[in-house]
Amino acid sequence: MIAFTAKTMYTPLERIEEPLLIVEDGFISEVTSRSRREIPEHCQHFDFAGAVLAPAFIDIHIHGGAGHDVMEGDPVSLHAFEKLMASHGVGNYLPTTVTAPVEVTLSALGRLADTIEQGADCSEGRARPLGIHLEGPFISHVRRGVHPPENLLLPSLKAFDRFWDAARGYIRMMTIAPELPGAQEVIAEAVKRGVCVSLGHSDADMGSTRTAVAAGARHATHAFNAMRPLDHRHPGILGEVLTDSHLSADIIADGIHLDPAIVDLFLKIKGVESAVLITDATAATGMPEGRYRLGALDVEVRGGKCLSNGKLAGSVLTMDHAVRNVMQFARWDLQQSLRLATLNPARVAGLDTGGCLKPRSPANILVLNREGEIQKTIMGGVCNF
Repeated sequence: MIAFTAKTMYTPLERIEEPLLIVEDGFISEVTSRSRREIPEHCQHFDFAGAVLAPAFIDIHIHGGAGHDVMEGDPVSLHAFEKLMASHGVGNYLPTTVTAPVEVTLSALGRLADTIEQGADCSEGRARPLGIHLEGPFISHVRRGVHPPENLLLPSLKAFDRFWDAARGYIRMMTIAPELPGAQEVIAEAVKRGVCVSLGHSDADMGSTRTAVAAGARHATHAFNAMRPLDHRHPGILGEVLTDSHLSADIIADGIHLDPAIVDLFLKIKGVESAVLITDATAATGMPEGRYRLGALDVEVRGGKCLSNGKLAGSVLTMDHAVRNVMQFARWDLQQSLRLATLNPARVAGLDTGGCLKPRSPANILVLNREGEIQKTIMGGVCNF
């Protein structure tokens, strides 16, 4: 049994002063305060005086880091990448594919399914994958970003089934352009299988977007980026994303993909319950400037920007930095900002035990200062960094 104490804890829904968090066998067994309960005798005790305890982050859209791309899929690459993520506070993640030839994607999905089934030893200080985010190939040529045009596909149940079978049912999210022929049928089927269907890389008008929402789509991928711009007479997909309270949406809050004023505007509109932070991080994350891979693409990092043929190609953002950017750009407090990287992505991805400090949840815990800077990460109840 291990007891953790600190100045404050954000669960993140609840604020607890002088918290007492008890962990057994890598899971939280009790969440209380020192005013209500004595520290149990004969247990290991870690006191983080003056600090804040919070749940570890969840990244539902990430392509790589530490020089490695998730589609490589080999254990050595993933372990290095997962350790980097954990050092920046990420406890769980959805490895995210990028459009590639079908056979390459199928192979990558199989390797990622192997990794999920093998699990990650949190005591080693590694983030753990809990599902897969299929980004592409069912996306718009007009709003494809850097996804290779020759590998894009029209949505079909046959193609979706091939991806689903290769991933052995571990696809938790899928980004799709709702205006494409066949999209509505695929959306409906994916929803039946428990997939969070996310609208993105899309040139959809408002009507197509609303039809997709009626079919079960409930999220939007990196809002504003790779989608039709907002027009005051033809509001398009963004008009629906920003006005439909039933749609959650994520953003890349690095100050590059979105101006800080737009981050502020987005958060004012979607609010603390419907906004999610993602990194869209690539293999270049945590690495010096230079050339790296994003799936089959060559990308170059210069001045904090990740580029392919002059276009933005993911990011080098880390989740702890994204949380601090929200505090700066939107002037949100730490508790509100943490929710966008913990509970909200867990709910979007259907992760019942993640993103919140509560009994029976994995003991993936962050020790932060008041500015949101990570002082230590605790994965599976073990202090790692």
